[in-house]
Amino acid sequence: MTCAWLAEIGPAPHKWFSRHEKLASWVTLCPGNNISARKRKSGRTGDAGTYIKPMLIQAAWSAIRVRGRLQARYSRLVRRFGGQKNPAAKKKAITAIAHTLLKIAYQVLKSGTPYQDLGADFYTRRNSPEEQQKYLERQLQKLHPGCTITITISPPEAALTPGA
Repeated sequence: MTCAWLAEIGPAPHKWFSRHEKLASWVTLCPGNNISARKRKSGRTGDAGTYIKPMLIQAAWSAIRVRGRLQARYSRLVRRFGGQKNPAAKKKAITAIAHTLLKIAYQVLKSGTPYQDLGADFYTRRNSPEEQQKYLERQLQKLHPGCTITITISPPEAALTPGA
């Protein structure tokens, strides 16, 4: 992977690409978003990046095997794209993970600081329980406008019994 990166992009990609989005576009790891008259046209990634793109895809397959933020992101993306039984969903999610790896590598090389994984529970920690409760209350208000919503939080039944 390192050899392909150095051969195609070099050790300082921020000198040639002002943002990681431009680098991802050059490597063709970002699908097109061609919408006209509410019709989605081809959103395929291109064929450029003949050496770096397959290496990033291979690294993405390896990255999702390790427990961490990338594995959690992959699981969320597969669910969003159609589920585990859909092979196209897995491929789309892997392409997104490869894009994330490219973004991480760009930021690490630009800043010079090592990468710190945010953890497998990053997406669950991101929203606090209070924010989640407020969101759910707003959803209930949308479903039943004008109604009064009262929330009572009580401990589970098992906590109430002294022998359990």
